[in-house]
Amino acid sequence: MLDDRSKLLLKALVERYIADGQPVGSRTLSRASGLELSPATIRNVMADLEELGLIASPHTSAGRIPTARGYRLFVDTMLTVQQEQLPALQLMPEQPQKVIANAAQLLSNLSQFVGVVMAPRRASVFRHIEFLRLSERRLLVIIVSPDGDVQNRVIFTEADYTPSQLVEAANFLNAHYAGLTMEQVRERLKLEVDKLRGEIATLMQAAVNVGSQAMSESQDEVVFSGERNLLAVSDFSGDMGHLRRAFDLFEQKTQILRLLDISSRAEGVRIFIGGESQVVPFEELSVVSAPYEVDGQVVGTLGVIGPTRMAYDRMIQIVDITSKLVSNALSHHK
Repeated sequence: MLDDRSKLLLKALVERYIADGQPVGSRTLSRASGLELSPATIRNVMADLEELGLIASPHTSAGRIPTARGYRLFVDTMLTVQQEQLPALQLMPEQPQKVIANAAQLLSNLSQFVGVVMAPRRASVFRHIEFLRLSERRLLVIIVSPDGDVQNRVIFTEADYTPSQLVEAANFLNAHYAGLTMEQVRERLKLEVDKLRGEIATLMQAAVNVGSQAMSESQDEVVFSGERNLLAVSDFSGDMGHLRRAFDLFEQKTQILRLLDISSRAEGVRIFIGGESQVVPFEELSVVSAPYEVDGQVVGTLGVIGPTRMAYDRMIQIVDITSKLVSNALSHHK
């Protein structure tokens, strides 16, 4: 455990580095901490902090910078969020896609980093389903959601179905199950299986499985705004490798989706610091995120992606306020 003096010096070092972006030397740290300590004493404490893996010394400087572990300790135990006066903000209740896009832009504008919003999860309800025979034992399943979104999936079946059987299966699903979620349909089919002919029941189960997968995939939409802001961040602008990896992360989306999914299961704002786990895959990036709700139910997550050297107190406030704005806008749109 760190003593109070070490904690105070680490806090001062992290805050000074976030503000200036320069490695912090013992003299600067003495002034920033307000402690009347000799440079030798401060150097000894810094050596201890470095041995604990909380700070590191870049090769080009005698000063120190925080590590991922140092940032984590700072964020978890030393960070105080001052209520900063942000401009009057609002998001109008509009179509969900518009609210999401506006929220990503708002996060980006306020933070001057990258705004990211995971689109709301909707129940995988279908309005209409059709089967189209492509070739022997190969079918196209066409699923239409209540808001008109169309998903197509090819399935391979053990039996070869005639056009009349495909029409029969589609008619049964549309007549009895339209408006239900795919999960509800799957449960109902288990109960109905005795009433249905074996091959038709098998086809329906296959359609429901592929439909559930298709509709969940279609909802994993992540909206980014402000990626170009990273070009102006000194931590990235001097290293094209850092920038390239950041843009690869935005393009692939999988890692971001996983991270946002983790955030949606937590209450309030969460901070992911690059380099401390595989969730944020490299040290130069951090993510501040929070879930948002519709009518009291968590349906998605939003956040800010920026350099590890960011003003975490300000980002927490920005993310927290935006999540409330999105929750209000989506709840009032309904």
